[in-house]
Amino acid sequence: MLTTLTTSDGLTLEALWNEPPAPRAAVLLCHPHPLHGGTMRAPLMEGITTRLIHQDIAVLRFNFRGVGASDGEHERGVGELLDVDAAMAEVRRAQPDVQHGIAGWSFGGATSLLWTAERNEKLPWVGVAPPVTSERTPALPDPARLPTGRRSFILGDRDQFVSIEEVCGYAAEALAEVHILPGSDHFFYFREDRVGDLVADGVLR
Repeated sequence: MLTTLTTSDGLTLEALWNEPPAPRAAVLLCHPHPLHGGTMRAPLMEGITTRLIHQDIAVLRFNFRGVGASDGEHERGVGELLDVDAAMAEVRRAQPDVQHGIAGWSFGGATSLLWTAERNEKLPWVGVAPPVTSERTPALPDPARLPTGRRSFILGDRDQFVSIEEVCGYAAEALAEVHILPGSDHFFYFREDRVGDLVADGVLR
């Protein structure tokens, strides 16, 4: 179901709910880089969503500011924190009585983890191939700033943009799990079901 979100700085964002008949959890899923073709309808986003629905997990996706029909322009992960605020408020409004979680792919993973640190949110978080540091995405927050919570990373061992060594080192400091998928690159072609299963496990376990 298509819907809209309103940010605290007055922007309207387009969003999309996928809800099973009786959800046992709800996940906010954040898309990859807005300036490099990332949207809420990217193939991996669709694949993860489909898998989560099969496991009775509702999914809210949205387009960050400046993407698709969403107002505004790209703000390098700063204004985008307000987008995540608005989207999580919608998750809590629409699905108040189930477990909540947040996940994101690449830029969406980095931005959503930064959001948990900035807002002191203890929600389960799953990052699909977010780089620790990159010119394209916000740097991951200092692990000491992260609130107590369940966190996990999903990586391919052939990722073109993300250093496995850097992510594993960061994850050790952040007390996060790391799942490495052999043969997968940054886009996880033909591994969408496996990624979706790991996202579901990270939220529910």
